[in-house]
Amino acid sequence: MASGRSGVLELAVLGSLHETPLHGYELRKRLNTILGMFRAFSYGSLYPCLRQLLNDGLIMEDGAGAHASDPPGAPAESPLALPGRRSKIVYKLTAEGKERLQELLTQAGPSAWEDESFGVHFAFFRHTEAEVRLRILEGRRSRLEERLDGVRTALARTRERLDSYTLELQRHGLESVEREVRWLNELIATERRASPAGEEPQPAQEGTSRASTPGEEKPGPQVAPEDN
Repeated sequence: MASGRSGVLELAVLGSLHETPLHGYELRKRLNTILGMFRAFSYGSLYPCLRQLLNDGLIMEDGAGAHASDPPGAPAESPLALPGRRSKIVYKLTAEGKERLQELLTQAGPSAWEDESFGVHFAFFRHTEAEVRLRILEGRRSRLEERLDGVRTALARTRERLDSYTLELQRHGLESVEREVRWLNELIATERRASPAGEEPQPAQEGTSRASTPGEEKPGPQVAPEDN
């Protein structure tokens, strides 16, 4: 499937169906939990994704009885409803779909570190190899540290032009990123402690920078510049 947002949705759908077969309404709820925490999720993008996965042979559909969780008065014209029946289409992974999911779960490059996809990869870490988990976490941390460095450098040149409310808003955003870096430090330390003795996972290759340490003195309140 296409990369970018559709690739993130593909991973989320395949990962959800790997856990259990689902009909569309249940799948929508699960995706809202996974994707809604990290980005806006448009239900209008789900059914085109399902059609593409069906065409690619990665999932299959199977008629099943209506579920108790179905909302009352569900539209009969829904792509999930079988014509003239109350049954729903249940989506399942095929063997090819399981192989594709494993392929997606081994990807640990820059696309897995970005805001758009990191949360979805993280949601399926229990199905991901330890070395891949660590590379994604380190890559995400490096990406955020680069962002912080750039913001602080730009701030030194522009903060005098910002009013106090804008400064507070930008400081809030900056501190949120700093909290995520500290969270990543804790996760990385846990992953390393759990790694088999003698195995040193390779660090992320792109966008690396000096990692923050939990004991390092936190910089004073700083803010991100306005977009010009």
